[in-house]
Amino acid sequence: MNVLGYLRGKTLEKLKIVAYLNPERNGIFPDTYEVMFNPESYSFSYTNDYQKYQGINTSGRTARYNLTRSRQLSLKLILDDSSATAGLFAGLSAVGPFPRTTVRDRVEEFLDFTTRMDGNIHAPRYLRLEWGDLLFDCRLESVNVSYTLFSRSGIAIRAELDTVFIEDIEESKRLKQENKSSPDLTHTRTIASGDNLPLMANRIYQDPKYYIKVAKANQLNNFRKLKPGTSIKFPPIKSD
Repeated sequence: MNVLGYLRGKTLEKLKIVAYLNPERNGIFPDTYEVMFNPESYSFSYTNDYQKYQGINTSGRTARYNLTRSRQLSLKLILDDSSATAGLFAGLSAVGPFPRTTVRDRVEEFLDFTTRMDGNIHAPRYLRLEWGDLLFDCRLESVNVSYTLFSRSGIAIRAELDTVFIEDIEESKRLKQENKSSPDLTHTRTIASGDNLPLMANRIYQDPKYYIKVAKANQLNNFRKLKPGTSIKFPPIKSD
């Protein structure tokens, strides 16, 4: 089979937006919104925030790190019911209360799906974007809707949705990505064979004397007998 024949045999994969009612995104029957046309491109934005304070009568400041903001993904979605694409809506099944008969209906459905409050959780739904190698857990931060083409009777037949999705990472995944190791943070470790509390405290805090605080935090009556495979928390500490 030549390349052209191979490509003809491949099914076009559409960008899908999957909506959940919980941040873990593990619903049994999540709703799915499939775009009409795949975006031509998408872009990620990465932002670090630094302290903005600068002393009086100074010529500069130290860029002291405050935080890293969540990634933002920007893409443009097109809805088109012009003569060139007439009838495409008929092949798409609705997921909301609006039948996909007009561009405005389709826009309203998108807003219901991604932007407006869901009555079950009193907030917009938790989203996941799926397309090719893109798998992005997020919430919709903003969407700008532009109607750009109209029929002779003034009916909108094309809309462009400029969207910005903000990454929404479940806390345990975020902590794993950050891989923080300083002693002023809470750490969780799994006990291995041969571990003892002073040794583990020394790994975390660089000082074995904090094993007593760890024992109290985990309500351990006998800290000399640790069961392998058990998880134990090492709380934040302050210097004495």
